[in-house]
Amino acid sequence: MNRLEFMKLLALKDYPSLSILLPTHRCSPDNLQDPIRVKNSVSEATKRLVGEFGELGAAEVIKRLNAIVEQIDSRTTLDGLAIFVNKQVSKKYYLPFTLTERVVIGESFAIRDLLFAMNRSPRYLVLVLSEKPTRLYDGYRDSLVEVEECGFPFTQEDNGGITRAGIDASAYRDDRHRQFFREVDKALGEVLKQDPLPLIVVGVERYLAFFDEVSANKAHLAGTLHGSHDSTTPSELVKLIWPIVQDHFRVKRESTLDQLSNAIGQKKYAAGFDEVWKVASEGRIEKLLVEEDFYVGVTPEVSGINPKPVENSTIPGVHDDAVDQIIEKVLHTGGLVTFYNPGKLSNHSHLAAILRY
Repeated sequence: MNRLEFMKLLALKDYPSLSILLPTHRCSPDNLQDPIRVKNSVSEATKRLVGEFGELGAAEVIKRLNAIVEQIDSRTTLDGLAIFVNKQVSKKYYLPFTLTERVVIGESFAIRDLLFAMNRSPRYLVLVLSEKPTRLYDGYRDSLVEVEECGFPFTQEDNGGITRAGIDASAYRDDRHRQFFREVDKALGEVLKQDPLPLIVVGVERYLAFFDEVSANKAHLAGTLHGSHDSTTPSELVKLIWPIVQDHFRVKRESTLDQLSNAIGQKKYAAGFDEVWKVASEGRIEKLLVEEDFYVGVTPEVSGINPKPVENSTIPGVHDDAVDQIIEKVLHTGGLVTFYNPGKLSNHSHLAAILRY
């Protein structure tokens, strides 16, 4: 699961597109109720589809829905479950953040809540180096979700220790390790193109040295964890990783504040909702700084140009959060986003930007 994949789903228009969003539970006995919730939501979705399109017209989407639901394992769910089905695709995601329970049928999938949660959470990648296998995890705060795309997990084939006569076995083994980790790094590069996140690399000294030698992705490196963790569970691994991640983001926040001070002197600076919205729309933001709890509601009919904030974002016809729209604009144009504790940016109206020009 990554932001680019969600953006592709968001852009996919096909009526009907069915979205089922549910809160779930990680542990027993709470997760015993999850299959019942899924069943009830599927029943509601089926009833609505048949009611609008008839049994024949809804048959293909319902068939895809039932097939994807059969793949759900309540023993491995996290805090939220998202199911997206139409005539073109069928996807399910276990998510490390809770969701409001709802069933949505429309021309596109209900992705924005998920993107919002992803945008507001510290995210990172964890690469666990091993021969059998090398795994990649998507990190969200103190949770890890395994990435199963771009070839991951990777397993190095066993050659049985056979080498040709006259070839040093140790050198041959080292060359095989280098080639293996080159393949891993190439796949990692594809993931980072989709979602350029900070990277934590885990492994024994030997594997870390090989990876450092061959990697083209070291610019993303945020830290390393030394040791063999082939059998460490994600829940145990993240306890070791999270302090490293927290330290990385702390240093990043402090550095970005220093850069903001320099940007003010160079007049490459914007602050406050109105100014930041304008430069975000122009694609000028290199780095966006925003307080974690800062939200701005705007009316949809004026949200494209010079939106006017609305204090009560719960009234009908008001977008929940225009700051989230700014974040999307910045990420879409290759900018970076850094979050701060409430009040940290009070001198900048809670929202500031370092500009490219």
